[in-house]
Amino acid sequence: MSITANDIRNVAIIGHSGEGKTTLCEAMLYNGGSITRMGRTDNGTTTSDFDEQEIQRKMSVSLSVAHTIWKETKLNFLDVPGFYDFEGELNSAMRACGAVLVVAGANGSISVGTEKAINMCLKANKPMIVFINGMDKDNADYAGTVAALREAYPGKIAPIQLPIMEGGKMIGYLNALQDKAYKFTNVGPEEIPIPEDMREDYEAMQLSLMETAAENDDALLEKYFEVGELTREECIHGIRMGTFNINVIPVLAGSALQNKGVKNLMNEIVKYIPKALERRALPATDLTTEKVVAISCKDDRPFAAQVFKTSVDPFVGKLSYLRVNRGVLKTGMSVLNTETGTTERINALYLITGKKQEAVSELHAGDIGAIAKLSNTNTGDTLCDESAPVKFDPIHFPAPVLHMAVYAKTQGTEDKVFGGLNRLAEEDKSFTITKNLDTGETLLGGQGEIHLDVICKKLKSKFGADAVLKTPQIAYKETIRATATAEGKYKKQTGGHGQYGHCKMRFEPCEAEFEFAEEVVGGAVPKQYFPAVEKGILECLPHGVLAGYPVINIKAVLYDGSYHDVDSSEAAFKSAAELAFKEGLKNASPVILEPIYKLRISIPEKYLGDVLGDLNKRRGRIMGMDAHEDMQVVSAEAPQAEILTYATSLRSMTQGRGKFMSAFERYEQAPEHIVQSLKK
Repeated sequence: MSITANDIRNVAIIGHSGEGKTTLCEAMLYNGGSITRMGRTDNGTTTSDFDEQEIQRKMSVSLSVAHTIWKETKLNFLDVPGFYDFEGELNSAMRACGAVLVVAGANGSISVGTEKAINMCLKANKPMIVFINGMDKDNADYAGTVAALREAYPGKIAPIQLPIMEGGKMIGYLNALQDKAYKFTNVGPEEIPIPEDMREDYEAMQLSLMETAAENDDALLEKYFEVGELTREECIHGIRMGTFNINVIPVLAGSALQNKGVKNLMNEIVKYIPKALERRALPATDLTTEKVVAISCKDDRPFAAQVFKTSVDPFVGKLSYLRVNRGVLKTGMSVLNTETGTTERINALYLITGKKQEAVSELHAGDIGAIAKLSNTNTGDTLCDESAPVKFDPIHFPAPVLHMAVYAKTQGTEDKVFGGLNRLAEEDKSFTITKNLDTGETLLGGQGEIHLDVICKKLKSKFGADAVLKTPQIAYKETIRATATAEGKYKKQTGGHGQYGHCKMRFEPCEAEFEFAEEVVGGAVPKQYFPAVEKGILECLPHGVLAGYPVINIKAVLYDGSYHDVDSSEAAFKSAAELAFKEGLKNASPVILEPIYKLRISIPEKYLGDVLGDLNKRRGRIMGMDAHEDMQVVSAEAPQAEILTYATSLRSMTQGRGKFMSAFERYEQAPEHIVQSLKK
C-alpha cells in the first residue's frame, strides 16, 4: 500500500531506562499485526532489541526502527535507549520523529529519565503523550505519578483516562473523551458501565479537559464562555491543538507487559499526535542561494531527506536510515549528498522492523526507511534532488566525557582493532578515536563506562577484534624555575683520531616551548658545531631529569667552551651538550607540570553543595557560577589526573541530571605529593 504523509505518525519512544519502552513497542507491533507474538526483554526475543549486546544486557543500547499499521495509519516507532550513556541515539531519534511517546513508571514520582525526556521535548517543540506504564505491578500509583507530573509541569498535564483499580492493579479504564469505560479481558477491552464510585472523579476530569480544550482554540473559548460546555468532537479538537502547540501533554496508563491499555494508547496516538503532513517546516540551507529555506512535507516537491542513523555490518554491509522530509524517493534514482558533494545511486529501499527488512520501491514525504550500501554517506548527511540542492542542519551529538586508552589485546592485530573501531564510529557519532601526541596512546572517548564496554564488545562480535581499555597516561611535563650553568666535556681517545667536545651552557626558564641561543665570543666554539649542540639538547628534551617526562619552557644558551683542531666533531659536541643538559637541569630547580582542564558543569541547584565539595577534593578551583534556566552552571579548573572518571562521579552525585564539558587549559606546577608519586 502506498502511504502518504497524511497517514503517517513518526513517534520516538523515550524515557528512563528500565521503564518498559521496548516492551511497549513490542505490544504495539503485536496489536498492529507486524509480529505474531510478543517477545520479552528478559529472554532477548523483542523485535527492537536484536543486537547481541542488547540481548545479553537485557537493555537497549542503540536506536531501532519499527513500524505497524493501526486504524489505516502507519506508525513508525523509534525505540530509544534510556540509559545515560546512549544520549547520542536520543538526539538522532529527535531529529527523525514528529512526536514523542514518553514512557514513565507508575511510581508516584517522576524519574530522572522522564524529567529529561519531557524537558527535551519542550525545548525541541516536539508534541508528546505520556504513558504511565507498569499499572499491573503491586502498589502502582497512577494518581501520585500524575500529581508529580502536574507539579513539575503546571498547566500542561491532561490525563484523558482514569484507571479502574482492583487489588492495587489496573483492570480497566475510563476514557473521558470517549465517554466510555472498559474492562480488560483476554480478548481485548470490553465496554462496561461507568462505575458509580468513580463518577465524581470522572466528571471532574471531563470538566478539566473541556477547559483545557477551550484554552487552546479562540473559537472554542468563546463558545465555552457563552454556552458553558463543548461537544466531544470540540474537546478532541482543542486537546489536539494543544498537543500540537506543546501546551498540552495527554496522559494515559496501562501495562505494556500485559498488553493492557496499549490499544487505547494507539488509538490516541492516531488521534492526537500530528500527522507527518502537519509537521512544522524544517529549516535547511538552499545551496544555490545560500539562504535558509523552509522544507515542507510534500510529495510534489524535489526530494530531500536526512540520514539519522547508520548501521554497519561486515557481512550485510552498510544500512543508512533516513526520514524523507520532502518529495518521493524511488529505487533507481541518483541523489546528491550535499555534505560530500558526491552522487549516490539508490539500488535498494527498505521499510524496517527491528532487523527485518521489507523491500519497497518508493518512500513518500514524511516516511522513514533505509537504503543499503551507500558508499559515501554517513549519519547527519543530507540526500536530495540534484536540481534542488539543500542541506539540513547537522545532528548534534554529545562530546565524549570519558576517555580510556585502547590497545589491541593481541600483538599484531592493531590494524584489525583500529579498522573495526573506525567502522563502528560510522554508526555511533557519540564516540571518538583520537591519538594523544604527548603520550602516544590512542584514546577511545565515549559517554560512560557502559558505552565504551559496549563498543569493545561490538568490536569483538562484528569484526572479531579484541581490544583492552586502560586508564590513560597523564601527559606530565618537566620544566625549570631557576637559571643554572653547566659544563659538558666529552673526551675519548681510542687510538688514531680521538673525540673532543666541550661546551659551557646556561639554562633558564622561558615562555616558548624551547629556545636555543649562543653567546660564544672569540671563537671558543666554532660556528659549525652550534647545530650539533642544539641537536644534542633537542634530543634530551623528551626525557627530563626528575621522572623522565618531556621538558618544556626552557632556553639553552651556549656561552663558552673549547675545541680541538683534530679531535673535535659534531658528534662530540652533541654528546657534550647532552652532559651539560643533565647537569644543568638538576641545578635549575626542576619541577613537574600537570595538565589543568577547564570544566563547565551544569547541575540542578539542589546538588550544588555536593558538586562543589567534590571539586574541592579533586584539587579543583571554582572560577564562577551562573544560573541558566533552571540549572546552575559552575565554571571550574581541575588537574586532569583528578577528573579522568568525573563523568561517572557527577552522574552518581546528581542522579544523572548533571552534565559537564572539559577542555585543556594550561600546565601548572604539580604539588609535592604528586611529584613524589611520579618519581617512584
